[in-house]
Amino acid sequence: MTVRNEDHATVNGDATGGAGGSDEALEVWIDQDLCTGDGICVQYAPEVFELDIDGLAYVKSADDELLQEPGATTPVPLPLLADVRDSAKECPGDCIHVRRISDRVEVYGPDAG
Repeated sequence: MTVRNEDHATVNGDATGGAGGSDEALEVWIDQDLCTGDGICVQYAPEVFELDIDGLAYVKSADDELLQEPGATTPVPLPLLADVRDSAKECPGDCIHVRRISDRVEVYGPDAG
């Protein structure tokens, strides 16, 4: 599957302290070991997050497939960037990580600098 960069969220390097000032595609993943199952992420971005039968949140692929493998990532769609960012900020378990795809530097979430 070919993914066009303009279809996915990008973050300006200057806004996140990155070098070069170029836009970078983003991806999101959830650390299920820290997930509290509150479902706040699903409320913000149901297109990206879903609670599974185990009560934990997972990311979904662009094809709406639940990605249950530990550390599974999915690209952040540009129209949902604010919702995904807010999910990471409001998550009571601090388990949502949004990072640049190119260098895997976290831009939103508990490890963002």
